[in-house]
Amino acid sequence: MAEAAKSQRYAVVTGANKGVGFATVRQLASNGVLVVLTARDEKRGLEAVDKLKEFGLSDLVFFHQLDFGKLDILVNNAGVGGTIVDPEAMRAAAASGLGKEGVEVNWSELITQTYELAEECVKSNYFGAKKMTKALLPFLQLSNTPRIINLTSTMAALKLWPNKRSM
Repeated sequence: MAEAAKSQRYAVVTGANKGVGFATVRQLASNGVLVVLTARDEKRGLEAVDKLKEFGLSDLVFFHQLDFGKLDILVNNAGVGGTIVDPEAMRAAAASGLGKEGVEVNWSELITQTYELAEECVKSNYFGAKKMTKALLPFLQLSNTPRIINLTSTMAALKLWPNKRSM
């Protein structure tokens, strides 16, 4: 992730086209936070974003309508890795033939695993997907063809299991 994106702060504010929600968006954006302003009514949400232009905040505020009549497909894709990979050590391992048959790899030199990283991984990858599914399940139940897709990669693994080729 680029350094600028790491330092950028993000917020989602529901019911933000008026009142306390609108004031919250204005305050957050005034402090440099990138805000997704949500409202059930698209017209009112877009009007709220237009009002924020008067304060010079339109570059930091985006509208998203948040009123599902139904939801057909939920893709749970957000997640974090349960490890930290040393990029220099990984490059060196790749240069020496990482993944080729007969090449031994000492994973503990390439990857750091801690309790805190594992806890963050489970919190995001399991409980995050569970909470999103639970929150959106009533809308999925309104669909004739509801689908829930949970995506993951080896980056979400708490432990890397080498295949039979002795990675």
